[in-house]
Amino acid sequence: MDQIKIGKFIAACRKQQHLTQMQLAEKLNITDRAVSKWETGKSLPDAAVMLELCSVLHITVNDLLNGEVVQVENYNKEMENTLLEMVKEKEQHDKQLLMLEWVIGILSALVLLISAMIGALAPIEKEWVRVVIVFAGLIPAFVGFFFALKIEQVAGYYECKACGHKYVPTYKAVNLAPHMGRTRYMRCPQCQKKSWQKKVLSKQ
Repeated sequence: MDQIKIGKFIAACRKQQHLTQMQLAEKLNITDRAVSKWETGKSLPDAAVMLELCSVLHITVNDLLNGEVVQVENYNKEMENTLLEMVKEKEQHDKQLLMLEWVIGILSALVLLISAMIGALAPIEKEWVRVVIVFAGLIPAFVGFFFALKIEQVAGYYECKACGHKYVPTYKAVNLAPHMGRTRYMRCPQCQKKSWQKKVLSKQ
C-alpha cells in the first residue's frame, strides 16, 4: 500500500467534510498528531479506528486502502470483512499479551522473593554479599515489572465507567494509577472524570 497516497487521500476527504485535523481526531477519540502522521504518510490508521474513520469521511475501506475512490459496480464487503478479521486478530493478540503479562509478573515476583530469602536466611558472614544477592534479584524483577506494566498499557483498552469511552492511556497514567487487578482509577481523556476503569479487549 502507498502510505503517501493514502495520507493525501485522507487529507482531501477530511477537507471535503470541512474538518480540521483536531476535529477529526476528536470524532475518533484520538490525538491530532495521529491524524497528522496518517496524512503525511508516516503511518496508517489502526484497524480499530479504520471503520469509524471511513464512516466519518464517507468512504469505504476499499477506497481508503487504495488511496482513491474506487468505482466498482455491485461492490461487495470483502474489504470490510478483511478489516473485521484484522480487528479480531488484534483482540486475540492482546489477549495473549495479557496472559504473558501475568507470567512475567509472577516470575518477577518469584525472582525478587527468592533473592530476598537467600540474602536474609543464607549463612553468609559478609553483609555486603547479602546486599549484592538482593540487588541481583531486584534488577531482573524491576525489568520484568516494567515490561508487564508496558503490556498492561498497550494491550486492549480501558473503559471509562462514567462515559463508556474506550482508550489506550499513557504509560505514566497506568503507572501512577491506583489499581485492583486490571482495574485502574484514572482520568478519562474524553469526559475528564476519574473512575475505576476496567480493561477490555474490544473497542466496539
